[in-house]
Amino acid sequence: MAENISSDLLGRKVFFLYPSALIQNQVVTELAQDEFEVYCSKNESRLKQWLSKFPDSILFANLNDGMKASAWDEWIRGIAVSSEYSKVDIGVISTIDDANLKNKYLGQLKIRCGYTVLKSDLPATVKQLTDILEGAHAKGRRKYIRAVTENEANTTVNLPINGTFINGTVKDISSVGFSCYFKEDPELTKNSLIPDIQIRLATQLIKAEGIVFGSRMEGDQKIYVILLSQRTSPDVRTRIRKFIQFFLQARMDVELK
Repeated sequence: MAENISSDLLGRKVFFLYPSALIQNQVVTELAQDEFEVYCSKNESRLKQWLSKFPDSILFANLNDGMKASAWDEWIRGIAVSSEYSKVDIGVISTIDDANLKNKYLGQLKIRCGYTVLKSDLPATVKQLTDILEGAHAKGRRKYIRAVTENEANTTVNLPINGTFINGTVKDISSVGFSCYFKEDPELTKNSLIPDIQIRLATQLIKAEGIVFGSRMEGDQKIYVILLSQRTSPDVRTRIRKFIQFFLQARMDVELK
């Protein structure tokens, strides 16, 4: 029951197994910009470990790469018929519109996330996958992907306070805002507007305007929540989503080594 609640609240992880360059560099990027939590993997054995850990994930298998047709059939069948992975929703992707393959996966194995033919019309492919993910309730009740970054040395924030910049640590971030904390409490006022915020996310520096949404105490530490203002450039939100995608992928890569 706890897993169902978590999935409903936080959404479902979406994996692409053996994605082509087009899928990884364009399709996945577009889906991440639409706030889906998307990952890529080129190791089917390691991915099974992740599916065991998050049994309500969504899996798209790219049949044109990684394994021979017989190996793909055996691997997908093993996931589809296993009670351990009964909550995993599977979809397949292929560059070939093959009636026999469709019948095998949709008719016999009854995979729930379709047979997507990868077309040169990228927007059409993204739209098809988006519709599938929305039908599978991939986002749950959440609207935005969040990255927890408080233990990362290169995720910091500088706020202009009384003519000088104060340096803080970004605890977590999404495309709508972030939470942060400081060594010395700057005593920010709720609803106050803060211009010229500088957010460092790894190697990139992002400048934005924010509004103090509020604060909370975690032990002896005061955590401030700052929302990006409506005047924030769309490019800033795009860059934040890209950072979150790369950050979460890197975390997953470490866990699957």
